[in-house]
Amino acid sequence: MRKIRVLVVDDSLVYRELLARNLSKDPAIEVVATARDAFEARDAIIEHKPDVMTLDINLPKMDGIEFLKKLLPQYPLPVVMISSLDGKVFEALNAGAVDFVVKPVGSDRQQLEEFVKNELPVKIKIASIAKIGNIKRTAANVERQPLSVKTEDFVIAIGASTGGTEAIFSVIKEFGTDIPGVVIVQHMPPVFTQMYAERLNNNCRVTVKEAKTGDVVVPGQVLIAPGGENHMRLVKVNGRYQVECRPGDKVNGHRPSVDVLFESVAKTAGANSLGIILTGLGGDGAKGLLSMRNAGAYTIGQDESTCVVYGMPKVAYDMGAVMYQEKLQDIAAKTYSLINKIRK
Repeated sequence: MRKIRVLVVDDSLVYRELLARNLSKDPAIEVVATARDAFEARDAIIEHKPDVMTLDINLPKMDGIEFLKKLLPQYPLPVVMISSLDGKVFEALNAGAVDFVVKPVGSDRQQLEEFVKNELPVKIKIASIAKIGNIKRTAANVERQPLSVKTEDFVIAIGASTGGTEAIFSVIKEFGTDIPGVVIVQHMPPVFTQMYAERLNNNCRVTVKEAKTGDVVVPGQVLIAPGGENHMRLVKVNGRYQVECRPGDKVNGHRPSVDVLFESVAKTAGANSLGIILTGLGGDGAKGLLSMRNAGAYTIGQDESTCVVYGMPKVAYDMGAVMYQEKLQDIAAKTYSLINKIRK
């Protein structure tokens, strides 16, 4: 089996050697080169033709984000960003990076070992199968039909993983303030979900916030499940939909899990809901989406041609959970169309 050829880019010699040494221990990965800045990286790409590049955001001479913007139009290449706790990572994803990992800080040996032996290799393997031409957002042509009825009793649930930060933005930026309340699970580390919610809130008509237990699901608002130790579920309290964020074991390897959210929506809202499953590796959300469909909800899956990784939507489609398979740029319009259809 052919190994994944990796280029490691980091300005720290110690860190470059650490990453290269540990990544090379993975039987599926071969580190073909390392580079300390964007200019060395460009030369290494031309010479070694890597399958995946790991890229630090903070580089001398030209930062990682600027490098991405200049590089990818000429040399399309899956890139995994290595980031500190910094909202700049979303600029990198917007510029075309496939995914990111959080660089460990301090001298926690166990955390560093988990990072170099598990987290980063997994992201590299996912990136190696990503369709990077689908990362850049496609302009949508949404015929928004105003929802003239109250939608407090209706919920939209969305789940995504790899490639999902940009896919979710592509959908909800087309939502107006009349849209029913939206609940979302996007696989993402702690702290970054708060940054992501703030970024969306600043660029969308709807209000977007990181969810907490007791938040009421209301029209024109999007609640993002917090990354970390909690699953997010939909509950009904005093006749109103709310979210509940509680600790629990990982489901499908994730916490929060899309399946957990979708199953709760199926149970609590039933036919008064609409489920959307977007790009991502694995099958998280597929069974939950099927439960939503069986409960009477409309369900939408992102199509293969616009997915960065056609995993979660494919598993859902193959098991019969997806009623409508749509291109990413058409999902918002389809959402409006289906809600109006329900209300007629």
